[in-house]
Amino acid sequence: MSKRDYYDVLSVSKSASASEIKKAYRKLAIKYHPDKNPGDNQAEEKFKEAAEAYEVLSSAEKKQRYDQFGHAGMGGAGGFGGGMSMDDIFSQFGDIFGGGSPFDSFFGGSSGRGKRVIKGSNLRIRIKLGLKEINSGVKKKIKVDRLTNAENVTFKTCPVCNGSGQVTRVSNTILGQMQTSTTCNNCNGIGKVIDNKPAGTDHNGQIKKSETVEINIPAGVEDGMQLKVNGKGNAAPFDGINGDMLVLIAEEENDKFIRDGQNIHCEEFISISEAVLGTSKEIETIDSTVRIKIDSGIQSGKILRLKGKGLPSVNNYGNGDLLVHLNIWTPKKLSKDQIKFFEKNLKDKNFSPAPKKNEKNFFEKLKDVFS
Repeated sequence: MSKRDYYDVLSVSKSASASEIKKAYRKLAIKYHPDKNPGDNQAEEKFKEAAEAYEVLSSAEKKQRYDQFGHAGMGGAGGFGGGMSMDDIFSQFGDIFGGGSPFDSFFGGSSGRGKRVIKGSNLRIRIKLGLKEINSGVKKKIKVDRLTNAENVTFKTCPVCNGSGQVTRVSNTILGQMQTSTTCNNCNGIGKVIDNKPAGTDHNGQIKKSETVEINIPAGVEDGMQLKVNGKGNAAPFDGINGDMLVLIAEEENDKFIRDGQNIHCEEFISISEAVLGTSKEIETIDSTVRIKIDSGIQSGKILRLKGKGLPSVNNYGNGDLLVHLNIWTPKKLSKDQIKFFEKNLKDKNFSPAPKKNEKNFFEKLKDVFS
């Protein structure tokens, strides 16, 4: 099922202010909160959907990228918030409601979510793509080494906090007894500690294993763009949340085409005879060939624009154009008869340069190309 537009999810316009976005999210979070809708899976999905939308639209940087590229620019596997768990949401956005614990002021207490949830570290890889792959989109199978939790690792309840992840202290003040809760230093708020760690594992009971990951890369990506594959990073110790895989796109140079955003430039040479008499030529595009017509009397430097023959937009806004730069090829060696022909026409006015006023010069052509 296709992902809904984040603005539609929160029922706000693209020009909505930060406070309007926050207010809209707050309203949905209260409506679909799991404590208010126990056992309702649909409400939980609505709750997660609203949190994902708010995660992007509440960040100026992420919002700008989303406005430019849509969901495709958010990452190859569902955007910035696609892999958020309920604990992620409570820990990251709970303070939007105020109070000492997520959603306290509306639902009374922390619903047992005081324990800290660990997320594994992200993996970063670099993938090289050619223009044909970028034009059509591609699936890549990449072998990576990921940290995983070793077998036979066992845990026990933290003896300091008794599994709560928090330590409560009572102190006497002039105002009476004050109770404060802090993260347990012994287990770092997890509520568990390692009981048995097999040989060959690190201090968290983890080992590295090779795994082949399939990555879906959308058409139209650009050099330097970063995609995210949720949950394919390193595993978190103590049964936490997997990190993500960050995929950096590196575009390979092409011998024939030069990329300019969605547009593609290429060079095509024609003979003097073809320029004088006109012709038609079959030229190569990124994924096929196309026949173009060259009018008689065409000038060197002429640019032919082939609509829609460039690269697709990463956000499905259509294709760019292919711009064919025509150059007239001048032979370096001529036969005696050919030399006589050109010598005969040296003083012929028809062969003398006489550009018309409505013909664009070199700089005007460049301006057209990049405008």
